[in-house]
Amino acid sequence: MNALTVLAADTPGEFGAPTPESLFVFEPIIPGVAWFTKPVLLAILSSVIVLGFCWAAFAKPKIVPRGVQNVAEYGYMFVRDQVARPFLGKDADRWMGLLLTMFFLVLVWNLMGVVPFIQFPVASHIAFPVVLAVTIYILKVYLGVKHQGAIGYFKNMMFPPGLPKPIYFLLAPIEFLSNMIIAPFTHAVRLFANMFAGHMLLAFFSMVGFWFLFEKLTPLGAPIGVLGVVMTIVFTGFEMFIQFLQAFLFAMLAAMYIGGALHAEH
Repeated sequence: MNALTVLAADTPGEFGAPTPESLFVFEPIIPGVAWFTKPVLLAILSSVIVLGFCWAAFAKPKIVPRGVQNVAEYGYMFVRDQVARPFLGKDADRWMGLLLTMFFLVLVWNLMGVVPFIQFPVASHIAFPVVLAVTIYILKVYLGVKHQGAIGYFKNMMFPPGLPKPIYFLLAPIEFLSNMIIAPFTHAVRLFANMFAGHMLLAFFSMVGFWFLFEKLTPLGAPIGVLGVVMTIVFTGFEMFIQFLQAFLFAMLAAMYIGGALHAEH
């Protein structure tokens, strides 16, 4: 019996903390269609939201932006100045469509975790970040081979110039492992792990608040319930910041990988 259960001991029942199975495993929305679950529905909804947002903002742009166009242009300038230009330089505008779409999509995925009644971040299911990360990985390798040649791409990656030759025996396999295996893995896992952990924390504190204030109200448990509600509010604000930050980092890493493939490091 845990401490939270003891505080609710005046009434029958035990407090059950949320588990990964209860938070991340869903029954099919349509019986017999195993793949069509809540995360898939939210991923489709997120795509529709991003498409609708961009269409409303840029289909008939005004010289003096207002409303949705104004918000979208702030997002465009943020991605252009903070994500694309630092890593892509003169090629930034060429890749803005991909980077802007990716930033907005991941941001909407993440914000689904704090939308009332939905409350599930799409990126907390590893499959969705993996799809984006693998797409960028394939694009990175393709662009690297196209612009640097197959031999030149791997040579520039594994044997950066200006180092003593014996160092390459140690550096070359590390660079290959880092660029070809670790980089795409961490690109997906960083986003997934943050959304997974944040959703678990929010679910735990909100459940504590609900349990000790509404489900099993006791004199000893009421302060714990109030604390749970306060922590839920605090963590919701913090989680929204993390959600924005992770969308930014995901797009930034995509720009960095694309830039590294287009331009060999010297």
